[in-house]
Parts: sequence; structure tokens; C-alpha cells
Amino acid sequence: MNNAQATFAGGCFWCIEAAFNSLDGVLSATSGYCGGETLDPTYDSICTGQTGHAEVVQISFDESIISYQALLEIFFTLHDATQLNRQGNDVGTQYRSAIFYHDQTQQQLANDYIEALTADAIFDAPIVTTVVPLETFYSAEAFHQGYYLQNPSQGYCAMVISPKFNKFKAKYADKLKT
Repeated sequence: MNNAQATFAGGCFWCIEAAFNSLDGVLSATSGYCGGETLDPTYDSICTGQTGHAEVVQISFDESIISYQALLEIFFTLHDATQLNRQGNDVGTQYRSAIFYHDQTQQQLANDYIEALTADAIFDAPIVTTVVPLETFYSAEAFHQGYYLQNPSQGYCAMVISPKFNKFKAKYADKLKT
């Protein structure tokens, strides 16, 4: 096994986590917080927008099965990378689009991919995703882990996440765990 990690922020972590945990080669996807100043942030504290943290998903994956490049490509289909500090009705810096790179290779791949998406005019507006070094990852509270898959009929999950998750599963059927 060739294990590596990737950390992405793309709005509410419940959807992003469920999608990445469904992929073959992903060993785990953990909801958490990155990019802020407060030590040991909680969900309640980051929701104030005062800690500077983003909701993120940290992915442990087997590079011999799925590449960082493939994870990047999937990440950009799971959220709207043109929305600054929001995803739909979720508004605040905690919902920003960001890539927290673990090494210079990831930094270069992320920057190159964003440049390619921009050059190909894939989006109707400029990409606002930041590419910043990973400093500290804080795991979110236990009830956030696997939240969508455990609560698919909860209001937000049913209305917001399910349509995105179903679209994701159809698009990446060949990459899903069996």
C-alpha cells in the first residue's frame, strides 16, 4: 500500500466526506477543521466565523489505487469553486473553497489543475479556491463523522446533499467501492 493524505474544503463537510468515503482507494475521509487561529475549535465556534477555520475533509488514500490528481478532479465536481466564502445557502468563511496541501507536489498539482480549469473556461466565473499549506487539522466532533450516510432523511441531508451525492455516484460509478 502507498498511503497518502489530502485535505479539501468545499462547503459543508457532510457531503464531501460521504463522497470521498465512497471511492475505491480511499481508506478514510474525516470531517474536520483547518486554516484558523483558534486552538481546538469546535463546530459551534467555527460557525461564528470568528476562528478562521474552514470545514474540511482529510482523506487518507492508497495512491496505488487512486491518485491525488483524481481526488483533485473529483473535488472540483463536488462543489462550486467560484463561490467566495459560501456554498449555496451556506454562507461564511468556514464554507470557503480551499486545498490544504501536504507537500510541494500537491501544491504544484493543485495550482496546475486550477490553471487548466481556468484556461479551459470550465466555470462561468473565476475560481476562488485557495491553495495553502496544511498547518493543523482538527477532527470534527464524533457526531459529524459519517453524518450524511447515517442521517440521509434529515432535512438538510435530504434537500441539499442527496441530489449532489446521487449525481456524484452516477458520474463516478466506476470509481466507487463495491
